[in-house]
Amino acid sequence: MKRKSLFQSICFMIISSIGGLVLSLAGLSIGWMIGTLLIAAFLSFKRPAFLKIPREQKGLPPYWLRIGQCILAIELGQKINLSVVHTFKDHWLVILVMLFLSIVFALISGLLLWKFSNTDMITSFFGTSPGGLSAMPSIAEEVGANTIVVTIIQTMRVFLVVLTIPLFASTWSHHPANHVIANSDVVSSGGVSGFEWSHLLWTLILAFGVWGGYYIGKHLKFPAPWLVGGMLGVGCLQTLGSTFVGHDMIAWWPHSAIILSQIFIASSIGSRFYKEMLTGIGKTMWVSLLTTIGLIVSMLVCAYFVSIITGISFITSMLAFAPGGIAEMATTSAVLGADSTFVVVVQVLRVLVVCIILPTLFRGLKQWEVRKMTRAQSRISA
Repeated sequence: MKRKSLFQSICFMIISSIGGLVLSLAGLSIGWMIGTLLIAAFLSFKRPAFLKIPREQKGLPPYWLRIGQCILAIELGQKINLSVVHTFKDHWLVILVMLFLSIVFALISGLLLWKFSNTDMITSFFGTSPGGLSAMPSIAEEVGANTIVVTIIQTMRVFLVVLTIPLFASTWSHHPANHVIANSDVVSSGGVSGFEWSHLLWTLILAFGVWGGYYIGKHLKFPAPWLVGGMLGVGCLQTLGSTFVGHDMIAWWPHSAIILSQIFIASSIGSRFYKEMLTGIGKTMWVSLLTTIGLIVSMLVCAYFVSIITGISFITSMLAFAPGGIAEMATTSAVLGADSTFVVVVQVLRVLVVCIILPTLFRGLKQWEVRKMTRAQSRISA
C-alpha cells in the first residue's frame, strides 16, 4: 500500500511539473513554482481516473513538502550573512510598523468577512490572519472556530499570493530566466564550476545541519521548522566552517536542486485543493476573495513605500511583506535573486507575532461575544 501511494505521489508531481516546465520555457523565472501549482490544483480538483487518487486523500503525504523545505533550507542557509542585521538596525522602526500594519489589514479583512458573510466572528478572524496555513487552523480548533472554513480561507489566500506575487515580482525584476539561473549557480557554487568530492562532503554536512536545525526549531516551536530551523542550522555550519578553515566553504549545489524544491512545494500546496472545499460556502468564498485581493493590494502599496524609505529593493520588500507562506515567498526570493534571508526573517517574525498575540486577542473577542449574547438572551427572557 505504501509503495502504491509513493508511486501515485511521484506520478502526480511529474505530471504537475509539466506546467512548470512550460512556463519556465516561456521565460518566466518563477515558472516552475506557478506552473506546477496550477496543474497540481487542477489534478486535485478533477482527480482523473488514471491517477487513481483515493477520495479520502486530501493532498500529498506531508513528507514531500518537508523534503522541498529541506532543499530550500540548504539553498538559503548558504546565503546567510550580516546584511539582514544591518538592514534591521538601520530600518527597524519602518519594518516593525509594516508588520503591525499587515496585521491590522488582516484584522480589517476578518471584520469585513464577518459582517458580509455567514461566517462567525472568531472563524473570520482566524481565516484572514497571516499566521501560516499549518499554524492557524490548529490554533483555531483550540478556541472553537470552524477549522474547515479557516483552512479553506487560509489555503485560498496562500494560493492567490503564490499565483500573483511571484508573477508580479518576476515581471517587475526584468531579469530573463537564464540570467537568474546563472546568478543562482554562482552563489550556490561559490564561483567554482568544477565538481570536487570535498564539495559533496560539505553538502552532506549541511544536510545534517538541516536535520539538527529542525529539532532545535521544533523544540523552540518555530513556524515551518524544517525550513526555518534548517536554514539557521545550515547558516551556523556555513559560518563556523568558513571561519575555521579561513575561506568560504563550497557545497556541491546545482541549480536543479531549487527546481526540485519548487516542484515538491508547489505540488504539495496544489494537491490540497478539492471540490468538497467549496460546498455550501459560496458567499464566504466570494467575500474572502475580495478581502484577500484587498489585503494583497494594500501590502503591495506599503511594500513600495518601504522600498522608497529604506532603499531595500521593491522585490525584496514585496516578498517580505506579502501575506503568503514562508516557504513559498522564500522560494520566489531565491529564484529571483532577492535578499532571501531578509524575506524569510520578516515572514517568520510576522508569523511569530500573529501566533503569539492574535490568538489571545481572538479568545478575548469570543468571550466578549458570548457575554454579549448571554446578556441579550437574559433581556429577552426577562
